[in-house]
Amino acid sequence: MEDSNVKIAINGGIGFGSKLNAKQLAVITKYMHENDELELTTFQQLYITVPESDVVMLKEEFEQVGLACYPVGNFVKSLRTCNFCKGAEEEGMPVAVELNRILAGRPVPFTLRPAYTGCLIGCGEPLIHDIGVMKVRGGYNLYIGGKSKGADARVGVLLLEEATPEELYGAVEQIIEIYSGQGKRREPFAKFVDRYGFENIYHAITGSSPQ
Repeated sequence: MEDSNVKIAINGGIGFGSKLNAKQLAVITKYMHENDELELTTFQQLYITVPESDVVMLKEEFEQVGLACYPVGNFVKSLRTCNFCKGAEEEGMPVAVELNRILAGRPVPFTLRPAYTGCLIGCGEPLIHDIGVMKVRGGYNLYIGGKSKGADARVGVLLLEEATPEELYGAVEQIIEIYSGQGKRREPFAKFVDRYGFENIYHAITGSSPQ
């Protein structure tokens, strides 16, 4: 029986910029043939196609050199981030790492793209992604429903302002649960927010109505 191929998304994890080292590149090419290609996505991921029988071994070997592996399809993407130009603690890297752990790889009705930025410059482009987090002086602002492409492209709506890390983690968990339970098959998150109602999501998260 011929082994089927599967596509795997990989990146160097959450760190100082989107970087791969020589050891990581060597491990990746170990699983590629001469004419194979790596697909670089706009979400700081590389797509590699491998035999399904190699997936378990591949993931173990990749993780040993610091590469993170994620499923491709209707899942939450790994967190798109800024380059953390001022240091781990100041720019909130521990929070970004935890957000990625909570979100990445979870099944959803349609591919969901979260983004994080460590300051108001917004290099991670959180305002035009499905779920966006921006670190501000007093905490973390959480936006939902942004859309970066199409004639209906738009900025996300502020859901939480200056939230603590714990408030942020709880909110994104609830958002994914609501979307997973109430979203229609292949319904983009921005359309879901419009149909389900921002006000209903806001009330579920905060217990009150938006001002």
